[in-house]
Amino acid sequence: MRRAVKDSMFTYLFRQPEYTRQLYLALHPEDIHVQEEDCKLVTLENVLTTGLYNDLGFQVRDRLLLLIEAQSTFSWNIALRLLLYLAATYKEYVEEHKLDLYGSKAVVIPRPELYVVYTGERQDVPDTLCLSDLYGGGGSAEITVKVLRDGAKGDILSQYVRFCKLADSNRVKYGKSQKAIDETIRECMEENVLVPFLVSRKKEVLDLMVQLFDYDKILEIHDYNVALEARREGEAHGQEKGIAAMVSTLQELLVDRDTVAKKLSAKFGLLPQAAEEKVTQYWVQ
Repeated sequence: MRRAVKDSMFTYLFRQPEYTRQLYLALHPEDIHVQEEDCKLVTLENVLTTGLYNDLGFQVRDRLLLLIEAQSTFSWNIALRLLLYLAATYKEYVEEHKLDLYGSKAVVIPRPELYVVYTGERQDVPDTLCLSDLYGGGGSAEITVKVLRDGAKGDILSQYVRFCKLADSNRVKYGKSQKAIDETIRECMEENVLVPFLVSRKKEVLDLMVQLFDYDKILEIHDYNVALEARREGEAHGQEKGIAAMVSTLQELLVDRDTVAKKLSAKFGLLPQAAEEKVTQYWVQ
């Protein structure tokens, strides 16, 4: 549902080539000669049958693969999720480059770097997450994920984090309203946060923020309807068990089928024909 409702600001911002490059430079400031064309997006559109999506994946030249997730609510499970994303991304790389995994010669693949950008308020978030945190003790598989809470002053990562902080602060002040959106944009302009991006794509950003601010309500409605449907299914299942038990009990008491049908109709509000069908269904011959 998440992707059907909204495309996150993080994904929207960093799928733009100039900002993909800036994000890479925030992580690797030593690589000053990197160009936009050196950064190729490899973000997954769909993974496996579970419909998982990752936030951002990009390959730098043929030597580095970066997978980055954005979280405002911390999850210890991000290491496992990134393992799945990494495996799927490598699978696509192998197929694209027609690498022979069954040959004797070692294939060459980009070195992976895994990150999560955390913009929430929780203070006890570790600097790194490991897959082994989830299974405890030694094992044959391990990955590490670096947790980023900010970037260097003024770089694109620190600007994105600041944008999130301003948006959260204004949502608390003004609720999920147009006022909150307007104030966030205004404060970003005053603080020189993502200004070129906001100016050049103002309409898209405003539309996206409306979706972002509405997402919690949409999700609340979705969860309510899921729970309601589950209750209905449970009630229907319980009623069906009650009908079956009543037919069985009355049959053991040698009550005739017509009488059983009438009692089912009265107790469960069934139409006469439906009651007769239930008697036929559960009557032991």
